[in-house]
Amino acid sequence: MTHLIAVLPGDGIGPEIVEQAQRVLTALDLDLAFETEPVGGAAYAKHGHPLPPTTLELAKRAKAILFGAVGDFQYDSLARELRPEQAILGLRKALGLFANLRPAILYPELANASSLKPEIVSGLDIVIVRELTGDIYFGSPRGVRSAPDGPFAGEREGFDTMRYAETEVRRIARIGFETARKRNRKLCSVDKANVLETSQFWRDIVIDVARDYPDVELSHMYVDNAAMQLVRAPRQFDVIVTGNLFGDILSDEAAMLTGSIGMLPSASLNEAGQGLYEPSHGSAPDIAGQNLANPLATILSASMLLRYSLDLGEAADRIENAVKRVLAEGLRTADIHEPGTTRVGTQEMGDAVLRALKKD
Repeated sequence: MTHLIAVLPGDGIGPEIVEQAQRVLTALDLDLAFETEPVGGAAYAKHGHPLPPTTLELAKRAKAILFGAVGDFQYDSLARELRPEQAILGLRKALGLFANLRPAILYPELANASSLKPEIVSGLDIVIVRELTGDIYFGSPRGVRSAPDGPFAGEREGFDTMRYAETEVRRIARIGFETARKRNRKLCSVDKANVLETSQFWRDIVIDVARDYPDVELSHMYVDNAAMQLVRAPRQFDVIVTGNLFGDILSDEAAMLTGSIGMLPSASLNEAGQGLYEPSHGSAPDIAGQNLANPLATILSASMLLRYSLDLGEAADRIENAVKRVLAEGLRTADIHEPGTTRVGTQEMGDAVLRALKKD
């Protein structure tokens, strides 16, 4: 069966890094079909909206989405609903992409590139499972109003609502437990139950779901402590499951433990296994078109696409092994370059991964 892959390059460095990932997928000689549509600022420039109907229709038809990045300074003055970043939120909502998986792996060759001492971070291999479609980002009511009461009554105030339904917590908890079951069987649920009613509700539901996974060790940690522990002793974690807001922050923190956010892939999945796969970094418009961007996070996202949406684990392994081989050869893009290694550009790094695939 031919699998349709929606290719949404986006803005900034998105087109050039997606190009390299698509080259790698094509080289595997799998039964894949690719269709491309604009998204983000590129879509606004062409169609007047960051997520036009043709792009959304393709995303809905596809088995998986290979996504670059969105965002550009020139669109910062647009109304919020027209800004490039709204495309991601729209895709998550329309496709029900509720589970974000972000692995943070420190390759041995990049130990010196990490922000932490090698003895602290060497061997790091964790996965952060972040709930994507609930929490304060989507809760209502929200807005700006005249404060109805309190010490600042009558003044303008901004407000957002943190909320989670039981079904939302149960399904992301199950993703966390299932992910941990395939790894080292340790799951840490991160919340702020000592302060937030929403977090206490989250914790109660996670504890209830844990009864179905007696083989997985469950622990709980407040988010402020989790942020500290990620830089104090990150290897204590295996899988972290948390809400949208906390996961947004912690996954970016974990990214820097690996040496560069340019090395981190991600997957956003719905209940049918359809997924959107993108690098964890942004669009970096300041270096777009200069052959400077690191394509490895996008190439590794393509590996996750094969593993999670297409159930092609062996092909995914081939990509990951090729990336390891290239790093072992000493090739580095600017973000991970250090003395004694060979600096290469976006295109050259893609070429190197393709060569490594052929040797496999």
